[in-house]
Amino acid sequence: MARQLFARKGVENTTMNDIASASEKGRRTIYTYFKSKRDIYNAVIERETDIALSQLRTIAAKPIPADVKIIEYIEAHFETMQQVVSRNGSLRAWFFRDVRKVDRARKIVSRKETILLQQILKEGVEEGIFEIENIGRTALVITKTLQGLDVPYIKDDMAESGADKDDLCSTLVAILLQGLRKRV
Repeated sequence: MARQLFARKGVENTTMNDIASASEKGRRTIYTYFKSKRDIYNAVIERETDIALSQLRTIAAKPIPADVKIIEYIEAHFETMQQVVSRNGSLRAWFFRDVRKVDRARKIVSRKETILLQQILKEGVEEGIFEIENIGRTALVITKTLQGLDVPYIKDDMAESGADKDDLCSTLVAILLQGLRKRV
């Protein structure tokens, strides 16, 4: 219910009384579980990211080659982040406005995504598809790269340069899987 209130009214315009009324609980009961509206909002974000992560976990568990998993993972990452932002109405404007809050929300999911990517990269090394010196660092860099591209993907603001969302994904996949060096 808090998610729906935040989405409809915005975080700033939603009060603890609104949340208590919508949940048919007293304010004291709400304060038993949450110290503040920020705590409630963080719980909403954590729930939303858990939904996104479950889709990414499904891809990581598929019995397919690691390079195919990476492609599916990148596409699913962007789509699930777009769904999270779109599903939450007025949070969309908030998402694009306050970088610090976005970074705090990302920290919730960042570690979990890095672990998933480590699993995929390790499989790729074991399958002989990837040659990676430091899997942990590589997974972290990929995670941070994806996060850095979330807003351009969601806003589709590369279109003015003649590139669309599919171009963003395919270019990123090409850089990751083929590198930038000329083939000899």
